[in-house]
Amino acid sequence: MMKMLSKITLTSTFMFLLVHATYAACGINSGSIRILANDFPAIHAVLSAAEKCAGGGVTFTKNTTKEHRTLVVAGLTANPAEFTSAVVANSSIVPLLNEGLIRPLNDLVAKHGRGLKKNQLITINGKIMAVAFMANAQHLFYRKDILDKASVGIPKSYEEILSAAKAIRAKGIMEYPFALNTKTGWNLGEEFINMYMGYKGQLFKPGTAIASVNNAKGVAALKMIKSLTEYSNPDFLTFDSNATAALWEAGKLGLATMWGTRGGTILDDKGSTSNITSNTVLASAPTVAGGSTPATTLWWDGFTIAKNISDKDAEATFIAMMNGISTEMVKANNNEAVWLIEGFVPGKASAGVFASASAGATPYPMLPYAGLLHSALGSELSEFLQGNESAQQALADVEAAYTASAKEKGFL
Repeated sequence: MMKMLSKITLTSTFMFLLVHATYAACGINSGSIRILANDFPAIHAVLSAAEKCAGGGVTFTKNTTKEHRTLVVAGLTANPAEFTSAVVANSSIVPLLNEGLIRPLNDLVAKHGRGLKKNQLITINGKIMAVAFMANAQHLFYRKDILDKASVGIPKSYEEILSAAKAIRAKGIMEYPFALNTKTGWNLGEEFINMYMGYKGQLFKPGTAIASVNNAKGVAALKMIKSLTEYSNPDFLTFDSNATAALWEAGKLGLATMWGTRGGTILDDKGSTSNITSNTVLASAPTVAGGSTPATTLWWDGFTIAKNISDKDAEATFIAMMNGISTEMVKANNNEAVWLIEGFVPGKASAGVFASASAGATPYPMLPYAGLLHSALGSELSEFLQGNESAQQALADVEAAYTASAKEKGFL
């Protein structure tokens, strides 16, 4: 698997927009299309466009849920699979590859994927296993009016964010001016990985599946996260994207690290005020410890087709998803994501992702055991953030939990 994954070319996916032609009016009249996906506005736009492709004889169902990662393996293991397609990202495709649950798409791309570019095709040993349609990253959101009131400049590093947050609090503007997605579980694990990458840490010992986070860089990364949470609301361990976006739109934050895909919703005229939206700016993810690499990871999102389904349903699903990522869909939902599709016009909502990519942010690692470490980080770091144990002990617990899982799965 490691040899296979080493042949994946991802970096260029995040650097420039890719192009594919419109695939509309597809007229599917039979088959069953059943899609599992994450739950955020860009995905809803894709699936709504895909659903319009289905004719009267088609059964179309979609399950958009934050729990998609816990459902996808079991759902695709059944025969026939519960879902005909899973919308995946860098990390969530790996378990499906490991278990052989998704089919190569070469024939379907040749028949129905006209206009798709090579950079969109997530290819392993010559087999196309997914089609990428958007890029994403967590990066800095800031309120320029709040920074002006606090008499501080635009922060470029997490050290400068701490200084800015301190000034905002000291002047009585906001008691809790900053937020990250630090909800215990996947979100917290992702925040550590982002910060650790900023310190140029390596998640694993080179050439092995041995975890390597309990070290000086890991301790520094964890302590930086704790310092930042001291300027967050005390319930920061419940913060996911929905929570932080809601706080921003309510005018309760001046600084935040959030996903680029939240930019369109935060900048629109719904759920907020013109004063907040007009003063909101999306910028590159900050650096840390004097480094030049943004402390974040780059992601792609795309669709796969299940292996344990009929060829008829597979073809119907592929055609529908191609309609879901059409130029018409992009024109109607331009600001919902950094689309890798013809017709996308970069704007304020995409500025942070582009800036982070241009500054050399690291793609999230597509390693078969990375998800196990991510899970261990998400479950073991909250004790330190609550002040119940040392950073070293928390990271030792992470490595122990990961090692047990990796041995169980046969990686160690």
